Amino acid sequence: MLQQVNGHNPGSDGQAREYLREDLQEFLGGEVLLYKLDDLTRVNPVTLETVLRCLQARYMADTFYTNAGCTLVALNPFKPVPQLYSPELMREYHAAPQPQKLKPHVFTVGEQTYRNVKSLIEPVNQSIVVSGESGAGKTWTSRCLMKFYAVVATSPASWESHKIAERIEQRILNSNPVMEAFGNACTLRNNNSSRFGKFIQLQLNRAQQMTGAAVQTYLLEKTRVACQASSERNFHIFYQICKGASEDERLQWHLPEGAAFSWLPNPERSLEEDCFEVTREAMLHLGIDTPTQNNIFKVLAGLLHLGNIQFAASEDEAQPCQPMDDAKCEDSVRTAASLLGLPEDVLLEMVQIRTIRAGRQQQVFRKPCARAECDTRRDCLAKLIYARLFDWLVSVINSSICADTDSWTTFIGLLDVYGFESFPDNSLEQLCINYANEKLQQHFVAHYLRAQQEEYAVEGLEWSFINYQDNQPCLDLIEGSPISICSLINEECRLNRPSSAAQLQTRIETALAGSPCLGHNKLSREPSFIVVHYAGPVRYHTAGLVEKNKDPIPPELTRLLQQSQDPLLMGLFPTNPKEKTQEEPPGQSRAPVLTVVSKFKASLEQLLQVLHSTTPHYIRCIKPNSQGQAQTFLQEEVLSQLEACGLVETIHISAAGFPIRVSHRNFVERYKLLRRLHPCTSSGPDSPYPAKGLPEWCPHSEEATLEPLIQDILHTLPVLTQAAAITGDSAEAMPAPMHCGRTKVFMTDSMLELLECGRARVLEQCARCIQGGWRRHRHREQERQWRAVMLIQAAIRSWLTRKHIQRLHAAATVIKRAWQKWRIRMACLAAKELDGVEEKHFSQAPCSLSTSPLQTRLLEAIIRLWPLGLVLANTAMGVGSFQRKLVVWACLQLPRGSPSSYTVQTAQDQAGVTSIRALPQGSIKFHCRKSPLRYADICPEPSPYSITGFNQILLERHRLIHVTSSAFTGLG
Repeated sequence: MLQQVNGHNPGSDGQAREYLREDLQEFLGGEVLLYKLDDLTRVNPVTLETVLRCLQARYMADTFYTNAGCTLVALNPFKPVPQLYSPELMREYHAAPQPQKLKPHVFTVGEQTYRNVKSLIEPVNQSIVVSGESGAGKTWTSRCLMKFYAVVATSPASWESHKIAERIEQRILNSNPVMEAFGNACTLRNNNSSRFGKFIQLQLNRAQQMTGAAVQTYLLEKTRVACQASSERNFHIFYQICKGASEDERLQWHLPEGAAFSWLPNPERSLEEDCFEVTREAMLHLGIDTPTQNNIFKVLAGLLHLGNIQFAASEDEAQPCQPMDDAKCEDSVRTAASLLGLPEDVLLEMVQIRTIRAGRQQQVFRKPCARAECDTRRDCLAKLIYARLFDWLVSVINSSICADTDSWTTFIGLLDVYGFESFPDNSLEQLCINYANEKLQQHFVAHYLRAQQEEYAVEGLEWSFINYQDNQPCLDLIEGSPISICSLINEECRLNRPSSAAQLQTRIETALAGSPCLGHNKLSREPSFIVVHYAGPVRYHTAGLVEKNKDPIPPELTRLLQQSQDPLLMGLFPTNPKEKTQEEPPGQSRAPVLTVVSKFKASLEQLLQVLHSTTPHYIRCIKPNSQGQAQTFLQEEVLSQLEACGLVETIHISAAGFPIRVSHRNFVERYKLLRRLHPCTSSGPDSPYPAKGLPEWCPHSEEATLEPLIQDILHTLPVLTQAAAITGDSAEAMPAPMHCGRTKVFMTDSMLELLECGRARVLEQCARCIQGGWRRHRHREQERQWRAVMLIQAAIRSWLTRKHIQRLHAAATVIKRAWQKWRIRMACLAAKELDGVEEKHFSQAPCSLSTSPLQTRLLEAIIRLWPLGLVLANTAMGVGSFQRKLVVWACLQLPRGSPSSYTVQTAQDQAGVTSIRALPQGSIKFHCRKSPLRYADICPEPSPYSITGFNQILLERHRLIHVTSSAFTGLG
């Protein structure tokens, strides 16, 4: 079965090995294409050598992220790559329909967790476990994830909400430099090594917007304050205040230029983390004002001066040890007491003399301390102050960024813990750190390796179990019951006797001799024991283990700090009589002292409970070399990390297994649409997924109902495969494995893509059908609306036309009647005027011979110019018109010449005879034929009494009289 999983044909072992060797050589020969493999599950065959070569090829091509099935492998570039973490790239991964189709990146994991919270009906909390050795880039990865969530999870609509979201985002991001300044230090393997573990809880509301965060810390390495290994440094904050303080601050904190401090080794090294202004700005954004900051830095400066206090051995045991007789030591005592707000003599007394309470009456005895004990009490005072200060900073950060319980519903957790450590001198700190890594490795193994294989067996799937590396024997050695390393160390702390390193070694080797993970080093001169961890063997020195596990805090030191006049120390060490510390139990009710190992184990168990309640995601950080050099890939170091983290086993199961598991009900609800692609739902012999692939038994009637539906869905797979082949996707056209278990359907990523493509096709068809029906309905509605509009418009236009025609008819009738009345009136006036002229002519004819010549010429001019006056008075043309000039020429008998050389005076401007009856009806004709006038043709010669120019008008007399009579008849 394993050969089938790895893709080999069954046969003899020799043929299989020969085929494997040829396949491996062919793969390794094509190294040019190795950097194109985004997923290590595509490496065939999956071996340490092939995976190593693939990672090396991608690293040299500046490709630092690679998928390994369900895990993301992150290689530390050891150089700045700003374009790889820009906000534009964050938005690109956030806006992508399928982020997994993009290149592997830490943003892919962040977007996947965010969409899991956003898409589920009942959201499940998510967690990201960032693991790896010290210096592999865990802190940077966690920082990038926090920036990503701060960008994509804050998109409010209102401006006020936007300002609140910006403030939350800024505070969450500003918590990083503060935590790193007070909790990180430079070690042999990493310039910015986290000396504490932290679990950051990013809180989201129902709209998946970030409303706050919470930080939980684990096991601060407070011993680093007073003890640093060779070539290592103290916490970053001490170097920041010494290098970044101003002149006034140096005078205030007693930190002169070039001052030497015992607890500040390697001050000449300059690191990127030594940026004092960034830390101060971040603290200001978190709500720590400038006076409080100065108070914090003053206390830290006091700890540096406290470390310069050196004691000389006392010749008399009854006398306390005195500080060394030099000016530097005396100045350090005075300065430390001043900066910490303590009396100088009281500070020295509490460090030099130990107080012992004995008997039922709790009698107090004072015992001078030896030189070594004085140094221990001095270091204990510094560690106590720094630990309380660190816890106070964490509480301030949480109060600044944590949201109310009612304002958030889900969270995304980021776990950044110490990496696996192995130094020449390993003590209790390294034992706890490696113990935590063992627990996380077990969680990973249980979640992705052992749980998957066991689930396949429970569901009835045939599966080839891969021999993964189980670290349960190592955990039994460290924390097992009833006897383990931790139990033996705690027992030594409870015994009222001086601890011996050699005796502790003997007890461990004797009691745990049967453990396969316990080693021995007989050549070592120092008492020690060896633990074979999943990442390799580590030798731990037993000297000082019991004392560090006790972590004794003398009660007189606590009372000393309660007497401090410093405002910060007064808040860190309140004088509350109700509080009873573990160092000062009341007499007979003495309880077992809570050791460092016990507290760390309890907090680790609580953390694992949180991880088990979430959906975990893993990022494995790999360190290409231990020197921190870019473009340097050391195969031996990377190979040891690959073996330690079980990466190859993860790739085996992810590549050959079924990472997608869906319950029957959810599978049917999501993919029942695919039955539309296959009209015939009955199973046939040609189906690649016959009914026998389904379980033969169903524990519940619901399963029996869902079984035929699942079978119908499986019958559509050939149609989907053919469609994928037609579209040209050869990867999806290949038959993808899929199995139906008793309660779940197991499939690969390729099968999931095939089903999603088919579902998208069906939804597209349904959408087109709905769109067609809607468009048809809209078209019909529009047609009915157009017909109605046209009908209404036609009715309105016909009504308007009728109204217009009626108005025209009425106006025409009025005009016609007015015209007829005017014609009749004019005819009557013309007839009367004509009759009056005739009578006047007849009455004046007998006395014409007695008139004077002047009167005769005037009468002739009047008679001759009468038609001219008639025309000029009634014509609509102007004086200068052509028709008017013709009439003037004809009446005045002017010679033909230039019209402009004559002036015409109209009859309207002179006295004369005018008539309004004779409107010009065309041209006026003058003739003497058949004239009805009396005396018209008696005198052939012109006489002053003859009238000319009326012939045409007089000829119309009978017709006008006839018209007038008919009009009156009509009106009557």
